[in-house]
Amino acid sequence: MALQLPKTGLDWTALRNFAALRGQLRVSLTPKCNEKCWFCHNEGDVPPPFTYLHRDARPRLREMTAEDSLNVLGGLMNAGLKRVYFTGGEPLMSPLARPVLSQLPDHGPDTTYTLITNGTLVRTHQEWLSQTALDKVKVSLHYFSDESLKAIANTRIGIATILDGIEAAREMFERVELNTLVQRENEHELHDILTFALDRRMPVQFIELVDTDFNAGRKRSAIGVQGIIDHLRTLTSDEEIEVSGVGQGRRVFRIDGIEIDVIHRELGRHHVGQCGSCPVKLQCVEGFWSLRVDHAGGVQPCLLRDDLRMDIRPLLAEPEKIPAAVARHITAFTEGTL
Repeated sequence: MALQLPKTGLDWTALRNFAALRGQLRVSLTPKCNEKCWFCHNEGDVPPPFTYLHRDARPRLREMTAEDSLNVLGGLMNAGLKRVYFTGGEPLMSPLARPVLSQLPDHGPDTTYTLITNGTLVRTHQEWLSQTALDKVKVSLHYFSDESLKAIANTRIGIATILDGIEAAREMFERVELNTLVQRENEHELHDILTFALDRRMPVQFIELVDTDFNAGRKRSAIGVQGIIDHLRTLTSDEEIEVSGVGQGRRVFRIDGIEIDVIHRELGRHHVGQCGSCPVKLQCVEGFWSLRVDHAGGVQPCLLRDDLRMDIRPLLAEPEKIPAAVARHITAFTEGTL
């Protein structure tokens, strides 16, 4: 997609640098989910497990239409953002999912569209999903049995539904990946998840827990990733560390050409000026790695700081102004003046 920015005196440097460092644009289509994973941060909204326990704590109401979402997406892609992820909640529960994903703007070879899903509804929506311009589907697989699924996601859905959803995704898309949050409840199944991925030649990420206010009560469940690292070293000597770009560094293993990532805090993170005086910096293990656009018309550069969320609803009637407004917001965030 050609870069066509408004001809103004605005400095686009901070936004362009973020894009050049492989920063993500995450479009949250809904906060709703049919699982209640205890660790969920819901892209900065109120997570389903918290709502389940506290009925007065409701996520934000949807303010964006499909047209709004596509206008914002197109404008920010024209401003240089190339790695687009569609998230939730569970994005396939959103009424925006089909009209948005079915009308994605054309893009060049250096831009990707990824759907992040829990896999439960992929088979249900397979007919129209197969016609979309998605480049990749990433399935969150934090469990490998009905028992661990219940313990982690507090759902009556069976693991067979999720595994079938993964197969449905593989029938439609060349690239299907898994991500697994390493935790005490699935520690005994990590090798099984890895074998499942390798047998199907699917890349998989093993990820350390990111602390948020909502999952603070279950810190006992957080474990390190050294165990899976040690196991991977028995399977391959092809290992390297990647610390370029934004977000947490990752340890990359390759087994028969399949990439296995391990993401953990010891490899560092990318912070910006606003982070210097941030009251929650010591809790932050990610830094500034994604720009989140939510269903309620917000743009947020930081998961842990809801006060940094920008309201773009007043600009939805003039979407051509949104990229410049976001660029100013990111500049202020980067320079520590927000």
